[in-house]
Amino acid sequence: MSWLAQKVFAYEQMRFAQEPNRRVLPFAWGLEHIGGSANERDPRGWLEDFARETVTHSDEWFATTPADDYFLKDNVLTFTSAIASPWPENNRVHAQLFQARRSGPAVVVLAQWNSRWEEQQNVCRWLNKLGITAVKLSLPYHDRRAIPGHPRADHLAGPNIGLTLQANRQAVLDTRRTLRWLEQRGYDRLGILGTSIGSCLAFLTIAHEPALRAGAFLHVSTYFGDVVAAGLTTSNVWQTLNREISLEEVRRYFKPISPYPYISRLHGTRKKILAISGRYDPTFPRELTDEFITAIRRDGVAFENLSLPCGHYSMGVPPFSYAVGYRFGTFLFQALA
Repeated sequence: MSWLAQKVFAYEQMRFAQEPNRRVLPFAWGLEHIGGSANERDPRGWLEDFARETVTHSDEWFATTPADDYFLKDNVLTFTSAIASPWPENNRVHAQLFQARRSGPAVVVLAQWNSRWEEQQNVCRWLNKLGITAVKLSLPYHDRRAIPGHPRADHLAGPNIGLTLQANRQAVLDTRRTLRWLEQRGYDRLGILGTSIGSCLAFLTIAHEPALRAGAFLHVSTYFGDVVAAGLTTSNVWQTLNREISLEEVRRYFKPISPYPYISRLHGTRKKILAISGRYDPTFPRELTDEFITAIRRDGVAFENLSLPCGHYSMGVPPFSYAVGYRFGTFLFQALA
């Protein structure tokens, strides 16, 4: 391992250790959150069938209508989520508007897991400097959508399988409702920018949303379950899941919220794709990123790729953050021109 790789991995471990409130939560099948029964006698079989049918009919699973209660005040957009989770706090969507123009290009920004309200605001301001309006969406169970007893967004990536599936679907539907609001306001050149789990959600969205012209994805991988099992920041989740299910099972169960099955949906489209990754990333391991890049290239999808000698956390700090910001900024500026 090179000197630089050692330094990056040490930094990643240090940042991981600094995160508060990380817990090992109990396992649950959670089928009641995705249309099943909490008393299902064969949860494995039920989930196998559910995952297979959901991927086959993903257009229906990710379909939504515009909200009927959009409300903008002090540059904060709120509306009711299309998914009714068990917690009212989570079902009210909050998004920060950074307006550059009253029409034209606009980008929905989806931040990383457990991001705070104020994080990635500089990303939005940078897009504003390029003449692009930005809307930073609070993901389910994050910041103003946090639920009692869970200061971390435990349910967006957790050991409750059904609830994790529901939460990620909810994030995609919330994003699509945000896009409908932007269209209502006159924005007709739409893009999306996602980081980490936000990148996964952004890819699910662009694969199912005709209005999106371009997407920039910071950290990319194949299967949601593989990242949970192999990633540094989800090690507490895998600690629980690993006692109950295998890697092959978690990959199949979380397939509906994984980028890999939907890559082929972009074949033949005119959507522009940018993938940015870190070569020393212990959260989205390089072999998973390489599998994604190989698959998207094999499927004939036009895309651009930037690989930097950094990790997951370190991509967000100088000098890497400068290179990333310049690259996705110029990409989105040109793609939405």
